[in-house]
Amino acid sequence: MFLYFRMFLTMGVGLYTSRLILDALGVVDYGIYGLVGGIVTMFAFLNSAMSSATQRYLSFDIGKNDMERLQKTFNATLNIHFLVAIIILILSETIGLWFVNYKLDIPPDRMNAANWVYQFSIFTFILNVIQVPYNALLIAREHMNIYAYVSILETLLKLFIALYLVQANNDRLILYAILIFSISFIIRMVYKVYCKKKFKESVYKFYFDKNYYKELMSYSGWNLFGNIAVVARSQGSNILLNLFFGPVANASYTLTVMVQGIISTFVSNFQVAVKPQIIKNYSKGNYEASLNLMYKSAKFSFFAMFILTLPFLFNIDFVMNFWLKEIPIYAISFIKLALIYSLIETISNPMVTGAQATGKIKIYQIVVGSFIFLTLPTVWLVFKLTNDPLNMYYVLIGNSIIALIIRIGFLIKMMNLNIYTFIKDVIFKILFVVLLAVCASFLVNLLINFNNDVINFFVKISLITMLNILIISTVGLTLSERKFVLTFVKSKVKI
Repeated sequence: MFLYFRMFLTMGVGLYTSRLILDALGVVDYGIYGLVGGIVTMFAFLNSAMSSATQRYLSFDIGKNDMERLQKTFNATLNIHFLVAIIILILSETIGLWFVNYKLDIPPDRMNAANWVYQFSIFTFILNVIQVPYNALLIAREHMNIYAYVSILETLLKLFIALYLVQANNDRLILYAILIFSISFIIRMVYKVYCKKKFKESVYKFYFDKNYYKELMSYSGWNLFGNIAVVARSQGSNILLNLFFGPVANASYTLTVMVQGIISTFVSNFQVAVKPQIIKNYSKGNYEASLNLMYKSAKFSFFAMFILTLPFLFNIDFVMNFWLKEIPIYAISFIKLALIYSLIETISNPMVTGAQATGKIKIYQIVVGSFIFLTLPTVWLVFKLTNDPLNMYYVLIGNSIIALIIRIGFLIKMMNLNIYTFIKDVIFKILFVVLLAVCASFLVNLLINFNNDVINFFVKISLITMLNILIISTVGLTLSERKFVLTFVKSKVKI
């Protein structure tokens, strides 16, 4: 509930902030910021690999109630993250710097600003790398209220930056990069101070056990392969957009990723809370409970995002014109396809957590990672043949569906996932709900037609949302799930 309160605030403020930033920077500079910052993020595969390992091992130790091992894990992962930060700094200041200055399509008069953005993006990213063990500990300890409070603070600080940026007379692109770095520094210090006060295992003591470091690095190493593929898919696609279609296409992509991230928060809150429970149940030997949480997480996550996404998709033109003064080309089409892609990924995420909980991820990461990596050459080929940026998302959607099927196949062996139960209780329920809800939404769109666009919009989204919730509750949920949801809602609203 803390996380969902954070979500509604961050969604509203985030949408308003992004409008201010886009207006202050302009389409080209906005695209440059997303593109140049994305070059640094390309090296995130190192950090992402360790993040997954940190989250898994901390949750596993808490599930085992092994506090001595927990402190060793935290200190070991902190040491490794410092090492990862140093490696990212070296790669960013060599390969990354060369790529920004000699390969990207950036207007010559904005190259100096782009370099400033790049340097502060590196500093910001390194702070985020070092912060990972503290975030992971908060989530593993399930202190979601603090996680929510700090996120709200970060959102409000970004709003302050946006309001200040609109009035600034300096180079706004450079100023924006500096201010974002300042926020990262403040948030890093807040997390560190809180963890040191509340969790004795977060007090740093140098720890080195060759065998344990080897175990951590082995797990991270196979995660590394999978994360390289994920980064190649996202940031690689952004670079290909730049090379084929220029910085204006990057502005559309950056805006799309931002909208995608805000709406996905509706689901990620739930999955953040469920993830440590899946791992802890597995560590205790409660495999059936772990699998049940995966099924529920996949279905509930999809429905939660679908409730928000469907009315948005049917009214996206009105929303975008009301929200932004200047809509980057491709943005509306990108956002539509990106949200469909995100809906599919919500089903996959609990499967990824289940595979990570087992710790046996070598073959899994090789096969799934290799397939995801194929997205990048496929996008390049499609751009070459069609010269249409929208085709990138069709490739991503197709890849996501096939990757989900591959993950399910692995989990049948890794966790004894019951394919019949999963298809019956998750996939069929989702497909049936989508079919009915989309048909109902088409009817609403067809029948509702007031002269006033604002009234039209509010009536349509209200009807679509209510019909969607009705269909989900009657068709998508079992009787026991409906009772659980009703009891929960009644307890919260004091009915």
